[in-house]
Amino acid sequence: MHMQPNQDQGQSKEGSLIILFRSRLTEQAGEDYQAMNAEMETLVRQNPGFIDVKSYTSADGERLTVVWWRDEASLTEWRNLMRHREAQNIGRQKWYQYYDMEVATVTRTSNFVRK
Repeated sequence: MHMQPNQDQGQSKEGSLIILFRSRLTEQAGEDYQAMNAEMETLVRQNPGFIDVKSYTSADGERLTVVWWRDEASLTEWRNLMRHREAQNIGRQKWYQYYDMEVATVTRTSNFVRK
């Protein structure tokens, strides 16, 4: 997912949740994957607890998506959203060679911005 952050990005993220989603796509992850990914981007932004997302792809093709959530309730709502569940099932059946997801609580933040 490559999206713009919600407007509250500048607020403290302490106490929020962070998801680290490492994955590798199969050769079957084509246009149907891209379409579902776009749909998921639209849906996740409708959840008021969604803060931000950043995605990276390493030289060897492994992907890392980092997602910030305001609270556990928002994340649970997203996790249980029926269309998201459908996307997860298709992903396991067809699009992902593997994935590894970690969920952590942000306990401290530090920022620097050059002016």
